[in-house]
Amino acid sequence: MEQNMNSLIMIFGATGDLAKRKLFPSLYRLFERGRLTNKFAVIGVARRPLSNDEFQQSVKDSVVAALGRDKNIEEFISHFYYQSHDVTDSNSYISLKKFAEQIDYHYSLDGNRIFYLAMAPEFFGTIALHLKSDGLTDVSGYKRLVIEKPFGHDLESAKELNKQIRTAFSEEEIYRIDHYLGKEMVRNIEVIRFANAIFEPLWNNRYISNIQITSSEILGVEERGRYYETSGALRDMVQNHMMQMVALLAMEPPIKLSTNEIRSEKVRVFRSLRAVEGEEVKDYFVRGQYGEGTIEDEQVQAYRNEPMVDKQSTTETFVAGKVMIDNFRWAGVPFYIRTGKRMTEKSTKIVIQFKDIPMNLYYQTEKMLNPNLLVIHIQPEEGITLHLNAKKAGGHLDAQEVKLSFANTGVHAMNTPEGYEKLLFDCMNGDATNFTHWDEVAYSWSFVDKISKFWQKEQASFPNYQSGTMGPNAADELLEKDGFFWWPVTDLEVDICK
Repeated sequence: MEQNMNSLIMIFGATGDLAKRKLFPSLYRLFERGRLTNKFAVIGVARRPLSNDEFQQSVKDSVVAALGRDKNIEEFISHFYYQSHDVTDSNSYISLKKFAEQIDYHYSLDGNRIFYLAMAPEFFGTIALHLKSDGLTDVSGYKRLVIEKPFGHDLESAKELNKQIRTAFSEEEIYRIDHYLGKEMVRNIEVIRFANAIFEPLWNNRYISNIQITSSEILGVEERGRYYETSGALRDMVQNHMMQMVALLAMEPPIKLSTNEIRSEKVRVFRSLRAVEGEEVKDYFVRGQYGEGTIEDEQVQAYRNEPMVDKQSTTETFVAGKVMIDNFRWAGVPFYIRTGKRMTEKSTKIVIQFKDIPMNLYYQTEKMLNPNLLVIHIQPEEGITLHLNAKKAGGHLDAQEVKLSFANTGVHAMNTPEGYEKLLFDCMNGDATNFTHWDEVAYSWSFVDKISKFWQKEQASFPNYQSGTMGPNAADELLEKDGFFWWPVTDLEVDICK
């Protein structure tokens, strides 16, 4: 259901890293594909004084650096304008309003506005209040506010921020970005589940023994030390990305594939999460912090030695946990999640492990059959792999593991776009399905706050895992006590058709 794509996009924080690395290249790709007509314009807003020409050159440099091409780039950047701005000063907003009205008239944009806040979250509320009080939300077309994570740093701060934003925008006009929801294979979870009769009847506690979600990074905290010290892996990854994937995997089939119905089913999952608090946290969650180690034959330093990090920091760079969903479909099935920095490799994978058959008829020298697995590869490769057992070549009825794979590269290439490109297009199109609703934010904060509260009172023994490993031993023990183990991400790579 495509809406009016004519729009004036105001990017607050237009000289920042996010705008340069993600937003400008993504807008260019939309333009390149014909998804942006000539009826669009971008006003870059930031404190730094720049001329329009300087800003346009910066946009051009960003696109070329990210994509390595510049076809029709001059036409593209001609739609970009710049205004120096103080986010706390009403005079700046009044000036911006007049400028926006001129641009709107010039491009015939029907009064449609998208306000993208690509800057520090402490300014979100301030900007939203000024947009309302200084008249920028008084438009004849649609108005939409796009905000990045983190949405608050706990439930109370999230409530306060939401209250401020809701004075200027309705819930339907707020687009909270979770870039994982723009990834091709995350979006594919619903299709895999609800469009395949071989999976949906098995998608419950009768046939699935456990589900594992791993999102590992090779990189350390890099230059984000100041931010990471106030966040940590629990707030930075678990509260949003990891919990969103849990919700998509666990949700009931919606009545129809509409924004409201899908969001409603995800919220029901969040409401069914088993609360973990106090001493129980030790049985369900593990935290870690990387020490020194070797990655790709290079010695790397411990987290506590990174720039802008406290030398005695107790901030976690790794989290593993067991999430239980107490409803009829998932009672008794653990959803294991783990995420961390400075691990063995960069990988995001989902492993659905099916239960063993009642009796093993096929064996060789007491070797048990491999369990059936469905692996959803999210990044860096994209695709799905189904692990089955089949007869080995030869006369005896011995079984061996075989893999059926499909990848979004090679012969079946989809040239999958960057997640931000999809999400920007969705926002301009008025489709909020892959953005997080306030109810999802609130329930997920409520869940992680209890864990965070306990960890703040407990002394952490850090560092507790070497850089270049898959985390602390306690993460392995978390599964071992349930009779499971983490499937190694290096053994589950998708077989790409050539």
